[in-house]
Amino acid sequence: MKPSTIFTSFFAALLLAACNQQQRSAQDTLPHLVRQGDATQLIVDGKPFLMLGGELGNSTASSLHELDTVFGRLHRTGLNTALVPAYWELIEPEEERFDFTSIDAAVAAARAHSIKIVLLWFGAWKNSMSCYAPLWVKENYEKYPRSRAQYGFPLEIMTPFDSSNLAADRRAFAALMAHLAKTDAAERTVIMVQVENEIGMIPSARDYHPEAVKQFGAPVPAQLSGYLTAREATLHPALRGRWEANGKKTDGAWTELFGEGLETDEIFMAYHYGLFVEEVVRAGKQVYPLPMYLNAALNSRGRKPGEYPSAGPLAHLIDVWRAAAPSVDFIAPDIYDPGFAEWCAQYHAAGNPLFIPEVGMSDDNAARVFYAFGEHEAMGFSPFSIEDIRTPSLARSYEVLRQIAPLLTEAQGKGKTRGFLLSKDNSQRTVEMGAYRLTGRHVYTYGWSPRAKDGSPWPEAGALALQLSDSEFLVAGTGVAITFSGASGSDTAIGIGYIDKVAFTDGKMVALRRMNGDQSHQGRHLRMEVGDCDIQYVKLYSYR
Repeated sequence: MKPSTIFTSFFAALLLAACNQQQRSAQDTLPHLVRQGDATQLIVDGKPFLMLGGELGNSTASSLHELDTVFGRLHRTGLNTALVPAYWELIEPEEERFDFTSIDAAVAAARAHSIKIVLLWFGAWKNSMSCYAPLWVKENYEKYPRSRAQYGFPLEIMTPFDSSNLAADRRAFAALMAHLAKTDAAERTVIMVQVENEIGMIPSARDYHPEAVKQFGAPVPAQLSGYLTAREATLHPALRGRWEANGKKTDGAWTELFGEGLETDEIFMAYHYGLFVEEVVRAGKQVYPLPMYLNAALNSRGRKPGEYPSAGPLAHLIDVWRAAAPSVDFIAPDIYDPGFAEWCAQYHAAGNPLFIPEVGMSDDNAARVFYAFGEHEAMGFSPFSIEDIRTPSLARSYEVLRQIAPLLTEAQGKGKTRGFLLSKDNSQRTVEMGAYRLTGRHVYTYGWSPRAKDGSPWPEAGALALQLSDSEFLVAGTGVAITFSGASGSDTAIGIGYIDKVAFTDGKMVALRRMNGDQSHQGRHLRMEVGDCDIQYVKLYSYR
């Protein structure tokens, strides 16, 4: 072999090794989930990342010429994360011909404005329906069949009981993830993926496609019955109750294990939706293993299965989904109904971390976001149709949270944060942190504001408390007053040494104003007025 040939081969080998090393390095630093204590954190670029987010309206990301303007507006609002749809119908306009123009445009706009993306796969199902399936899928209903209502009427819902439907969705999703692996592994603009959107059966509680009817009459798979047996002590009470009421059987048909009724129909459908989604998720993770989750349309207002998108990744069905789809990292609630705190509690349970991918647009979000991060150590918060935001309140909250994010992520999972969410009907909350009892009250309870007594609506007030040391706290939020006393059983009096309104610059706390006299009610409490959004540092002392 000639020396020049040897040199060329050696150089090529070095180049190949360098490329392989670069690919391995990119893969090793992909966004991923880790546990810290009892909290789950999203790691991005090697550090815990709190998603201060917003979800685009369903059709916004299809307007490629508007994306730069939209992302510019999001950047000015203070977002670090945008939830962006990926439309199957645009990505695969013809069978097995893929076009990622819409994805590339969204990623480019996000990068230009230093925003990360959570990609939403609008594939087989979006809000139950199959409206984002390509036209070649919709028209060929014999090859890609629909679910059926109880009396045989076809629904605009692709049935999960057909292998062609699964193959098409799985292939398209894998192609999308392969494209991201090729174009985004180095930049890591896309940090997480939602697979499908608000899966669920409606207006029937279960599918009556012929294969679905056949499977409903078949024995419950051992994959589910074995899960029930192995995790009996930790099952969701609703599922455990139905199973126990029917004798905790491990063999038999669905009605034998769970009884007759719509609730059993829903369990059956959840399991088979889960099997379908598991195949899609696994196909995507095999080519580009980003964290992947599912979102749920809530079952609220006393509705029965079939009256809401039934069998989706709902809190009372989390065990069924975990049994069928173990590759899904977590489930997340889309919160539009009243009772924000109660919904958070339902989904931050049984080892499931809280991420709020959708919440209805409201000025109250400026308070709710503090509660979500403080009480439930949320990974992220994301109002829907964020490009339409017209009020600065959420932007102020995001700016405060951005300042304290390093302290928050360091404290997560260690029992050092709590949250308050207060209203006129729920105006006070007491929590214990270390040696202290913190009582938060809506500031309107003190009557200083004319709006407190003139019949005006009380906006929600919210705050998070972060314990820095045995006698130091940070409090961030709006509309809350907090008093400090000794924890249960303590006979020591607690006083406020001083309170400073602070900000963080380059990671260092800077005192802006000493909050004494009227601002602390002569040392009685820490106070943040409605409409203000502050970070306050409090130093406590004890006396007898």
